[in-house]
Order: sequence, then C-alpha cells, then structure tokens
Amino acid sequence: MKEFLKYLVAGVILVIPLYPKFPLVSVPGTFVSIRAEDLYMLFVVLIWFFCSLNDFRRTLSQKITKAVILFFAISLVSVASGIFITKTVQPHIALLHWLRRVEYILPLFIGISIVKSQKDLSFFIKCLVIVIFYAFLYGVGQKYFDLPIITTQNYEYSKGIALRYTPGGHLTSTFAGHYDLATFLVFVLPIFVVLLVCVKASKSFSSSKINLFLTRSILLAAVLSGFWLLVNSVSRISILSYLLGTTISLIIVKRYKFIPIILIFSILFVSFSSNLISRYTQIIEVTLKKFFSDTIQSFVLPEKLIPLALAQTSSFPQRRTSEATPTPTPVVIFEDRSTSIRLNVEWPRAIRAFQKNVFLGTGFSSITLATDNDYLRLLGETGALGFMAFILILLCLFKTLFSKLPLKGDLNLNDVYLAGVLGGVTGVMLNALFIDVFEASKFAIIFWLLMGFAFKSAQKIGNE
Repeated sequence: MKEFLKYLVAGVILVIPLYPKFPLVSVPGTFVSIRAEDLYMLFVVLIWFFCSLNDFRRTLSQKITKAVILFFAISLVSVASGIFITKTVQPHIALLHWLRRVEYILPLFIGISIVKSQKDLSFFIKCLVIVIFYAFLYGVGQKYFDLPIITTQNYEYSKGIALRYTPGGHLTSTFAGHYDLATFLVFVLPIFVVLLVCVKASKSFSSSKINLFLTRSILLAAVLSGFWLLVNSVSRISILSYLLGTTISLIIVKRYKFIPIILIFSILFVSFSSNLISRYTQIIEVTLKKFFSDTIQSFVLPEKLIPLALAQTSSFPQRRTSEATPTPTPVVIFEDRSTSIRLNVEWPRAIRAFQKNVFLGTGFSSITLATDNDYLRLLGETGALGFMAFILILLCLFKTLFSKLPLKGDLNLNDVYLAGVLGGVTGVMLNALFIDVFEASKFAIIFWLLMGFAFKSAQKIGNE
C-alpha cells in the first residue's frame, strides 16, 4: 500500500501543476469551484491516513503537527467569528475556503511520511523535471501555436473558458495565473540550479544507468526551460525573488563562483524580454517622477499662495480685480497600475479588516479575491492570532531545516535538495509581500509537499 501511495504522490506532483483548472462543481457566490484535482487530493489524503494509522500518535506528538492543528483551529474560530460576530462572510463560502487551507497544508505531512530514502527523493525530483518540461512545451504552444489558456483570474474566466495568448501578455502555461506560475518557478528553480552545479555530489540522482553528461544536460535544460517560463510570465518581483533564492542556495552549498555566472546570464536573458524591460522601466520612471515632483513642490510656493504671501509682506491694501480665475491645469498623475491598486485599494482593505477584529480578523473570503500581500491577507482574514499561528508553522519548519546548516563534509542529495529549498522558500517569502501565494492551489499544494520532503531531508533518512 505504501508503494502505491508513493506513485499517488508522484501523481500529485504531475497532476496539480499540469491539469487545467476546469470547474467540476460551481459554488454559488464565489469564483471557487470544486475541481477534479480536489477529489484526487481527497483520495490521496485518505490513502495516506490509512497507511499512517500506526504512526498516528507519533505524528500528533510532533511540534510541527501541533502548530498546524493550532492554525486550523484558530482559523476555524475566525470563520465562526466572521459568520456570527462581524457578519462579514457567507457561511458556506467561508467554510469552503477553510477546507481549502486544510487541503493545501496536509501534503506537508504526506511529504514527511513518504520519503524513506534518497532514492525516493530522487524519484520525486525527476517528477518535477517532467513538470518543468511539460509546462515549458505547453507555454511555447500557448505563445506561438494558440494552445488554450485556462485561468481563474476573474469570475467569467473561472468557468473554464478557453482563452488565447495575446502578444505582450503574461504567459500562464498550465497554471491558473501568471503569478502562480512565477511563484512555482521561484521555488523550484533554485533546486535545479544547485543540483546542476552539485550533480557529482548527488549520486543517487545521477545513477549508474544515466550518464553524468546526460544528467547535466537534462538539468541544464530544466533550468533554461523554467527560466524562459519565468521571464515570459512577466512578473517583476518574481525575477528578483528567483535571483535572491538562487544566490542563497549557492551560498549554502559553497559554490560561490557560480553566483556571478547565474546573475549575468539571468540579466542577459531578461534583457531580451521587451515586455519585462518595459515594466521595470515603467516603475522606475514612475518612482523618479514622483520623487522629483514631490521634491519640487516642497520648494516651490503654490500659485494660489503667492498673492497671499505678497499681501503679508506689504502694508498697502491689495487691489481686487474682476477678472475670472483661470481654470487650473490638471495635475499630472504618475502611477504604476499594479502598485497603485495595491497601495490604494487592496492593502488598505486588508488593514481595515484587521482593525475591525484585531484578534480573529473577518474570516476567510471576507476581503474578496486578491490582496496581493499574503501577510496582510492573513492579518485581515484571521487576525493576529491566525497570523501568529501560521508563522509558527514556518518557524517549526525552519528550525528543522536550518538545524543542518552549515553543511559539512561531502554533500549528498539530501543536502543539495535542502539547500535548493531554503533558497526557494526565501524567494517565496519575498513574493508573498506582493502576491497571494498560499491561496493559489497549484502552487500551495506543491509547496507544502516539497517542504515535507525538505523536512524529512533535514532529518536522518536512508542513503539507499
């Protein structure tokens, strides 16, 4: 049964990122639908539960398990508060969102329990390589051959309507949105980069049946394919997050000479994307114009105040004129659209929700589809208690992951994978300042599953 579960988990890695988000059962009043992958995840969780009954008591005694249960409990109380006290959510929608959080995080424990050896870890990494290649091929098909796009970025699109890529747009590949795709790549690309530069150390990944040159070629192709997707997703913050995460991963494995190579290559690759360059240029221009505009206004006396200032410096009465006041010149507004939406609409809305109920927030689904800052979203929907419970989960994970640092002696696959995940998760944490990453199912499920693998890698697992 456990061997069967192993292949079911491989199915999770393949199905969740690659299967389009077609709705199966629509839920009235929300963009969220019950989909085929939700049923698949339910099946996998049930099989895992029955396979883990013998270890259930030991699992419950772990600190990470207690932290997750605490978050589930507090967020459920937050939902109840939103229903009965603040009256900010619809019961069925809020409960569905809570169940989705449970669905997203449970793969953490599946990942911890399923990896028994480096051979298992190698198997799941190879599944990730398949995901990257398929997503790349589908992305190329979307951009150049009109393959359909299935996205959930608004109510109409979430019905499963097939769209087409438009030149200059954001590439989504098999994901439900370009931010989902970008954040997924921010997380997994550092893993492939450190595997590529440490492939000799990863003997279980490069088995005797696979030539070392072929293994390096496959990993290099995976890195290039993933980075092409990342650039074409046109997510400005994700490029920076990827560079940060990859740099940290290379520092952990002490491959310092590769850092400038990766940085130079990445910058050169980005320079070929006119769309991405224009978006970076736009935000730089807006920032500079705002800065100089505010600076000039702070030194130049406004026109309306000039007559008043002159009057205050003279004892003679001022002559009134009957001339009509000219219509003022419209003020030029400098803005970056996505930044303005965050600063003026989404972030203030989350802060208001937090202020409405500081301890428990206003419940899942109460601040609509997007906040574009997962930390503010947590505060707004689950309050200070839910926020601290979620951070506690991350702290429990990081305590175990960082316990193996600094890496000593000869590196093995566990070490290399752990270094990649630590870099990737750093990039994800940066992305979460500007994107709702933990609410995107295609990313969140894989994130918690791979974090489970890393948690087990930080512990002592077999070398077979």
